[in-house]
Amino acid sequence: QVQLVESGGGLVQAGGSLRLSCAASGRTFRTFAMGWFRQAPGKEREFVAAISRSGDLTFYADSVKGRFTISRDNAKNTVYLQMNSLKPEDTAVYYCAARFWEVRTTPADFGSWGQGTQVTVSS
Repeated sequence: QVQLVESGGGLVQAGGSLRLSCAASGRTFRTFAMGWFRQAPGKEREFVAAISRSGDLTFYADSVKGRFTISRDNAKNTVYLQMNSLKPEDTAVYYCAARFWEVRTTPADFGSWGQGTQVTVSS
């Protein structure tokens, strides 16, 4: 559907911040709801945040609510994940995903995925 490339991951100390970016190809970015998911070693891929096509509706996992903010800039074909007050349990590979039209919060509902970017939070 769309090609996605994540960036912005890295190593940060607990309490620090990172901003992830996801750049989408094509001219149809506005027709896709976007999401962020993460996967830690030995664990299933889990929902982090999602945003509707217009950006007016957002969803967050309870584990990140109040700390993470998802946003999008449709003019730049980019979705962002601002991560504040990071904890060691946030350590994972973070994936950007796209779903045509309506926003959802489960991995199986998203058809396009980026390659992932590693986020490591040290104690």
